[in-house]
Amino acid sequence: MRALLVTSVGVTCAAALTLPLATPAASAPAPHSASALPPSTSPASPGAGPPSAQAEATTREAPASDASDASETEPRNAESAAAAEPAGSTQSLPLAPLATPSNRVAGAAAVQGLPQRDARPFSLVGVVWDDAEAELHGTVQVRTRATGTTRWSDWQDVETHNAEHAADLGSAEREGRTVRGATAPLWVGDSDGVEVRVRPEAPDPQDRAATSVPLPEGMRLELVDPGEAPGENPGEAPGENSGEGSAESADLDSAPEPARGAPAGRAAAVPAGLADTPPAAAALPEVLTAEIAAASAVNAELAELGATVIPALTQAETLESVNLAPGAKPYIGPRPKIVTRKGWGADEKLREKNFGYSKTVKAAFVHHSATGNNYTCKQAPSVLRSIYRYHVKSSGWRDFGYNFAVDKCGNIYEGRAGGVTKAVLGAHTLGFNTNTMGIAVLGSYTSTNPPAAAVTAVSKLTAWKLGLFGRNPKGKITLVSGGSNKYKAGVKVKMNVISGHRDGFATECPGARLYKKLGKARTSSAKLQGR
Repeated sequence: MRALLVTSVGVTCAAALTLPLATPAASAPAPHSASALPPSTSPASPGAGPPSAQAEATTREAPASDASDASETEPRNAESAAAAEPAGSTQSLPLAPLATPSNRVAGAAAVQGLPQRDARPFSLVGVVWDDAEAELHGTVQVRTRATGTTRWSDWQDVETHNAEHAADLGSAEREGRTVRGATAPLWVGDSDGVEVRVRPEAPDPQDRAATSVPLPEGMRLELVDPGEAPGENPGEAPGENSGEGSAESADLDSAPEPARGAPAGRAAAVPAGLADTPPAAAALPEVLTAEIAAASAVNAELAELGATVIPALTQAETLESVNLAPGAKPYIGPRPKIVTRKGWGADEKLREKNFGYSKTVKAAFVHHSATGNNYTCKQAPSVLRSIYRYHVKSSGWRDFGYNFAVDKCGNIYEGRAGGVTKAVLGAHTLGFNTNTMGIAVLGSYTSTNPPAAAVTAVSKLTAWKLGLFGRNPKGKITLVSGGSNKYKAGVKVKMNVISGHRDGFATECPGARLYKKLGKARTSSAKLQGR
């Protein structure tokens, strides 16, 4: 095992190794601190020691193109950056009324947006507003300019119905933070120019007295730069293969594909565990921050501290690693390979330091990220870092919303921190986050078929994770709603153990094409369990 060191205020490697490890779902609870999420039957994990004030500090600075209306969360200082954390940043630009003909129509709500403008490099966009309970009734469209070029994209639609991806109403995560309303994030690739327009929904033409529904107050355009994860090679020449053709048949253990069109100096990350050859520095001792060590230590029974990948196991090896009751007949699928948060370069200083848990995992909700399909699998870690930053810095969530993510090549990624074998409380299905897990397939699958490799990965992941909690992927389960636009709080709902997001909330998610594949996923998952 590689020698690993932990450096942070008052935290050592030995201390990190004594953090709670994965435990059976029936373990007795330990009380959370006042700032943590509600009590659970899983042990509360500190997540990290107190971060230094210097590492927590950020500065607000306008982009060079316009110092009057923008704020940017800057990367940490050089001392903090040396601790193997990715940089990344978020530019937040307030929207304003646009001079359009529709704005001069009596009774029409004003179109808001931004005219074409320069910006510091970014790769993902979204729109947020002040009131998390307010809905955006209208359309959001953006155009972007590829970095270092004069090429502008066509107008792209941003998914506006994103309220269903959030912490449950009344939860500590929802009430104890400044949570904002938000569109879904959209991956646009490396860009340095942007234009946006937000059109309110037109009034009913049959109702002469009707007027447009006003747009939410305090709308801002968020431009997210994922930064470069440790181990990236900024000078690497971009590849030409987008992987679109291979995604249908890609093996789950295949390496992410090369990026396409990424300018030199901003290459996408490849998790070290997925690369063909390990980086030259792999044999050297690695310095871990307390936050990285804490997020890794909860998986210490599965992989060494600081690992970028949790290795796959055969079914026999998986069953051997699980403490089963005497005489119990196991229905657990083989453990798939999982890229850890460190593997995709999660900045552990962004999230809240404590972890939150439910009592068990009764069901899995499948989502699509609605970030578009214009990414390569080599870029998937950058997409994840962007979504993570958008969830935390822009939307105000405590961490990445989903428990797991799957890319178009079928690579599986650890999502919200807390341990991949545990019942980690997510923010993925409003009203049904408790005692469930959320899996996001990266992409938009309303009119595009999901790659076969991605559907297979969902089957493998659910066969293993649901099996740990004794769930039949082809079965039904009763869940209690925490309140959604489909089921009132307290209503008991019978659902499939593997459900789509739309089963718990009136939404298009996970997209019609992916939703149609869930039957196949259930059957395959159950077969992998040996049912």
